[in-house]
Amino acid sequence: MEMGNIMEQDVERVLFSEEELSRRVGEIAAQIDADYVGREPLLVSVLRGSFVFMADLVRKITLPCTVDFMAVSSYGTGSSSSGQVKIIKDLSEHIEGKDVIVVEDILDSGNTLSYLLEILKARQPASIRLCTLLDKPSRRVKPVELHYSGFSIPDYFVVGYGLDYAERYRNLPYIGVLKPSVYEH
Repeated sequence: MEMGNIMEQDVERVLFSEEELSRRVGEIAAQIDADYVGREPLLVSVLRGSFVFMADLVRKITLPCTVDFMAVSSYGTGSSSSGQVKIIKDLSEHIEGKDVIVVEDILDSGNTLSYLLEILKARQPASIRLCTLLDKPSRRVKPVELHYSGFSIPDYFVVGYGLDYAERYRNLPYIGVLKPSVYEH
């Protein structure tokens, strides 16, 4: 059996197809292009979930831009945030005076992102904005200002296009809803 078929058995249904994702990422890129005319934004990918979204987004932005990466820990292998947040990989460059766009796969409780944004604001960037592919407003615990959002979704457990469950499913080309039987054992 093919690997894709093994993973796809665990997906209840496709929420956003490859085509829908591509179209929406293009729209976000166009909005960033319009908002940052004459500037050179630094896009910061929050690893690991946002790497696929970040790669597609950067390729659709037409302005000069730079990229950097951070990794923070808050999820472990479970299905909900542990509330513990620590920086595993910090930025490679200083962001003081730069226009920073934090790129994240999903805005859920807001715990991790609100902590991360506070850390980055303290480093005195010229501006800081948040761009997330998915937003789950029903799960918000901490308020977070969101500037660019791909899709607002209900409280589904989603995988694919960089999003994982226990480090699996990131390589699915679409975003799908994971069958509860996979994570409820």
